[in-house]
Amino acid sequence: MSSSAFARLRATDPARWVDASHGWRSRAGAAGLWSAELQQHGARLASRWTGAAALAALARLTRLRRGLEVFRLACYRADQALSEFAGALTRARALLATALAAARRAGTSFDDEGNLRDGPTAQAAATEAATALAAALSLATTADGVAARRLAELSAAIGPLIDARSGRTGEGWLAAPPPSAGASPPSCTASPAEVRAWWEALTPAQRLWSAATEPSAIATLDGLPAADRDLANRLLLEQQRAELDRALAKAHGGERKRLHELRDGLATLTDRLADDAGPRAYLLRLDLAGEGRVVVALGDPDRADHVLTHVPGMTAGLASYDGELRHAERVAAQAGRVAPAAATSAVLWLDYDAPDFVDEAAGTGRAEAGAARLRRFQDGLDAAHEGGRAHRTVLGHSYGSLVVGRAAVAPELAADDVIFVGSPGVGVNSAGALSVPTGHVWSSTSRSDIIQYAALAPRGLAADLAVTATVPGLGAVLAFGRPEDDLWFGRNPSDPAFGARVFASQPDAGHLGYWDRGRPALDAITNITVGRDVTPR
Repeated sequence: MSSSAFARLRATDPARWVDASHGWRSRAGAAGLWSAELQQHGARLASRWTGAAALAALARLTRLRRGLEVFRLACYRADQALSEFAGALTRARALLATALAAARRAGTSFDDEGNLRDGPTAQAAATEAATALAAALSLATTADGVAARRLAELSAAIGPLIDARSGRTGEGWLAAPPPSAGASPPSCTASPAEVRAWWEALTPAQRLWSAATEPSAIATLDGLPAADRDLANRLLLEQQRAELDRALAKAHGGERKRLHELRDGLATLTDRLADDAGPRAYLLRLDLAGEGRVVVALGDPDRADHVLTHVPGMTAGLASYDGELRHAERVAAQAGRVAPAAATSAVLWLDYDAPDFVDEAAGTGRAEAGAARLRRFQDGLDAAHEGGRAHRTVLGHSYGSLVVGRAAVAPELAADDVIFVGSPGVGVNSAGALSVPTGHVWSSTSRSDIIQYAALAPRGLAADLAVTATVPGLGAVLAFGRPEDDLWFGRNPSDPAFGARVFASQPDAGHLGYWDRGRPALDAITNITVGRDVTPR
C-alpha cells in the first residue's frame, strides 16, 4: 500500500481542481470575446479602408484572431483534463469514505500507511474496507497519470505552433501552420473507424490547428474523439449565435418565433457549457436548422467505462433540450454514487427531427432517418474510445424508442443493452427481432403513462370502439380504461409477450417521471447503465 497515495487522497479536495478547470474555461471565454471584437473591427476596417496598408492591417488582425483561437482551444483542453481529473478524484473520495465507514463497522481503522490496524471484530467489514481503499487508491493514481499525460500532450501540441523567433506574446507569437495541417478530412462516406485513423495520423499540433482554423469541417465527424469535437463545436457556438441574431433581426411572424425559441435554447446551452456544478459537458453536435439538433455528453465518453446514449422523443428540440439533458444527467450522477469505481458518461443524442404533432408522429420516416444517424454515432463512440470497449447502453423514450428500435433491427448496433421507456412500440413485435440479445432488451411503462392508452393500433382502436358501442356507458371504461398491449408501432415492449426484461417504474410516473429521484425507474435505468442486473418486475 502506498502511504503517500493514501495521505494525498485523504488530504485532497476535488473542488480545488474544479475551480482550476473553471478558471481555464473562463479564460477561453474571455479570449472568445476578444476574438469577436477583432472580427468586428476587421469588418468595419474592410468596409472603409482599401489599399496595401488596409490589406496588411487585415492580415495582422486575422493573425491575431487565429492566435486567440489557438489559445482558446489550449484553455479548453486544460479544462477538459482538469475536469475529468476532478471527477475521478470525487469518485475516489467516495470510495475512501466507504472504506473508512467499513473499517469503523469492523471495529478498527487505517493507520498512516493505509493499512488496517490489528483486531477487527467483523472480518467481512474489514475485507470490504481494504477492497474499497485499494479501489480508491488505484482510481486516484490512474487519474493522476492520465491528467499528467493529457497536459503533457497539450504542451507538445502547442510547442510547434509557437514562433520561437518572436520571444513574446501578442502578434507574431503564432508560427506558420504545421506541415500537412490543411489535409482534407475523409469523405462523407468514410466510416467512423476511417475518420479516427485519419485523425490519429495527424500530429497533436496539426489536430489543434485543424480545430482552430477549420472547426466546421471536423465538428460533426463521428469517430473523432469527443474532446476534439467539443473544441470545434465550442468555437462554432459564437459564430452560430451571431448568425442567429442577424437572422432574428430580419425575421417576422412564425419564423421570428422559431428563431426566438432557438435563441433561448442556445442561451441555456451556453450556460450549461460554462457550468461547473455537474459533470463537464462536451458539445458534440449543434445544428440550428429547423427546431435545432444538439448532442451533449456529460463526462468524456471516450474514457468512460459505461456510456448511456439517451434518445428523446416527440417535441424534443433545442428549445426544450434542457429537460432531456437533466434526465441523462440524473443517470450519470446516480451512477457515480452506486458505482464510483467506474466512470460513466451520459449522452443526450438529439440528432434527428423529432415529431411535434400527432400526424408527424404517426409515421416511421423520422425514426428511420434517425436510426441511421444513431447507428453511425454509436459506431463513432466505439471508434473513438480509449482502451478497452465501454459498456454501451442506448435508451429510447417515447418516439425515441422507435428510433432505437429501428436502429436495433439492423445487425450489429454498437450497444450492449437497449432500454425502451414509455414506448408507443418499437417497430417489431418481439425482442427476438432485434440484433441485441433478448436478455439485454429492457422496457418499462408506468401504469399512468398516457402512451399506452393513446397510441393504440388501428385494430385495437376498432375493437375498443366496438366494445363501447356494445355496452353503453360502462363500455368506454372497459375499452379505454386499461393499458393496451397492441400499440401503434407494434406490441408494447413492456408486455411480457414481447420478450424484453420488464423493470418496475412507479405507478405515478406518467410519461415523463421515469427519471424522478429516489424512484424505482431511475434506480433500474442506472443499474442497467453500469452493468448491474435488475430484478424483473
